[in-house]
Amino acid sequence: MKVIAPGTVIFHRHRGFGVLTSVNLLTGWVAARFGDEKRVLDLNLSTDEIQHADGEPILFRRHPPERMPHARLMAMVRALHAAGYQKLYLYTWPKPSGLHWRWQLFTGTRNWMARPCREGWYGSGADYNVNPVMGWGDAPGASTEELIHALAQFDPAGLAQALGKDEDHTAWFADVCDKLLPDFAYSLGADSPTSPLPLYLPVIGVRQRQTVPVDMTLRYPPGWEQTWSPESRALHYQQRAVVRHDVIPNAWSLPLEF
Repeated sequence: MKVIAPGTVIFHRHRGFGVLTSVNLLTGWVAARFGDEKRVLDLNLSTDEIQHADGEPILFRRHPPERMPHARLMAMVRALHAAGYQKLYLYTWPKPSGLHWRWQLFTGTRNWMARPCREGWYGSGADYNVNPVMGWGDAPGASTEELIHALAQFDPAGLAQALGKDEDHTAWFADVCDKLLPDFAYSLGADSPTSPLPLYLPVIGVRQRQTVPVDMTLRYPPGWEQTWSPESRALHYQQRAVVRHDVIPNAWSLPLEF
């Protein structure tokens, strides 16, 4: 997309050629003067179908861009599962800084901790912010079908290892995708005896200023608890067993006897 600024010549289907007098890329509103008109006209880049003088459309995002590719990866994995590549898994975990999340695709045996690493099958949200591609020859903004086609061309031998059935994981992954896409993704990450994972599957937003619903309770993938240490497993089940008896809900009306 070409740069737009005050002085850019534009074309509007109802007004003809004009010149931008002010541009606000935070809101998507611009002001333009057409012909010999003295007054400027306010236009919105999202809805008014403004073009450059040579006919190239001027596009503006209605929603914040994705800062992480995880939701797009989940949609691609779900499509490959439906096509019979059920031994394909997506592992995501937070960086130590907590600002971004890493991701890795792996195939074959479902071993969350001992994952085979193939070139181009892993990445980070920090890299995605600068160059929004996965790393296997895909283009920015590629659709699910285009991502699959690019991956098949980039590493056909690696993708062939995903052929096979894993019905438990496929059913779990499809359920998670139905509840999270297109705005959210899941996070796994290793636990530790002093910092166990929460009771339910952690959820992250792929765009800035996205609030994760507090009532979103998703279970961990099949076999995930086998990766936990005995201390973390005990703490995890202890979270399930905690019941508060010192708080009475407001809706209860108990008779008081003296």
